[in-house]
Amino acid sequence: MTECNDKNCYVHGGISVRGTRLTGKVVSDKGKHTVVVEREVSKQVSKYKRFARSNSRIPAHNPECIGARKGDTVRIGETRKISRTKSWTVLEVVSKGEEQ
Repeated sequence: MTECNDKNCYVHGGISVRGTRLTGKVVSDKGKHTVVVEREVSKQVSKYKRFARSNSRIPAHNPECIGARKGDTVRIGETRKISRTKSWTVLEVVSKGEEQ
């Protein structure tokens, strides 16, 4: 990791990570400091005794020093509200994805 001047970076800035930590795949990195992380969620439907699969898309802050790209598998952590939609930040890139 390189040093960054991002005030919302959990390492170099003044924001703390608390609460839940999740792992998912980056499906969009079009925002300036934002990535959209998608993860598969399976819930049990007790009436039918089956599991229903769905996807959860979470907007997360992407600091300059981490620089996650589309296709990467990342670990994200819960923070305070950073903007209207973002309350998660990218903690680390678990594995690099294919370049697109």
